[in-house]
Amino acid sequence: MKTYIAFLRGINVSGHKKILMADLRLLLEKYGLENVQTYIQSGNVILSSLENKEVVSEIISEAILKKYGWEVPVLVLTSTEIKSVFNNCPFSQEKKEKSYFILLDKTPSSELVLETEKLSSSKEEFIISNMCVYIHYNLGAGNAKYGINFFERKLKVNATARNFRTIKKVLELCE
Repeated sequence: MKTYIAFLRGINVSGHKKILMADLRLLLEKYGLENVQTYIQSGNVILSSLENKEVVSEIISEAILKKYGWEVPVLVLTSTEIKSVFNNCPFSQEKKEKSYFILLDKTPSSELVLETEKLSSSKEEFIISNMCVYIHYNLGAGNAKYGINFFERKLKVNATARNFRTIKKVLELCE
């Protein structure tokens, strides 16, 4: 049995696509996923399954579509993958604690990465790895020019973002 972390994108944002986490836990258990835990209302799910991460993602997407009628992007990674992303953050500890991790559903092409990395600046410093865009907003995320949609377009990937505290907490819940 593997431990996975599923990140659901775009739920419980400004009252849209509202899913109570207690309901989500019950729903996913009904679909055969085990040891289901959630963290905060933004769709962070820790669970266990014998299935691979692609199948787990499909199970979660299908369950939400059947129950709620919406398509929700779901990114599923192993706890080991998330730990690697977290531990390999290239920023100093001070910056890391104020950074966001934009998790990618696939490795972007090296050409797109090189082209996009040219746009990094002191105001919005980012570094792109195979699984994550590490980004530090010196003026705050609310004033950001480069967000999830920007990186999805530039890198031709699907993505979801979480801050340092959220990544750290889901890793603790995996222990």
